[in-house]
Amino acid sequence: MRFDAVHQFASRALSHEGKTALRQLQAFDDHHYRAWFSPDYFMLGEDRPEPTRSQWSTLKKRFKRLQRDVFIFKDHGQQGDLYYIDFGFFFEV
Repeated sequence: MRFDAVHQFASRALSHEGKTALRQLQAFDDHHYRAWFSPDYFMLGEDRPEPTRSQWSTLKKRFKRLQRDVFIFKDHGQQGDLYYIDFGFFFEV
């Protein structure tokens, strides 16, 4: 997929109430991507400073609902002030 199409997809997947939490999309040589996004996506607060497993699972399901041929890598988390999720796309040979 073209980078701009992947960027648009990630932006849509990481949107909430019409505003995207996507801050940067990183492409790797093996054709997978890392979406860096704001903690605002998870709507965290003092009572819940970290996203739950359920929130991560819901995010992964959202990616898959929007694009059937997407796969999500197990690696996801936080680095600095941003969260990240790694994903790629299945393709036929």
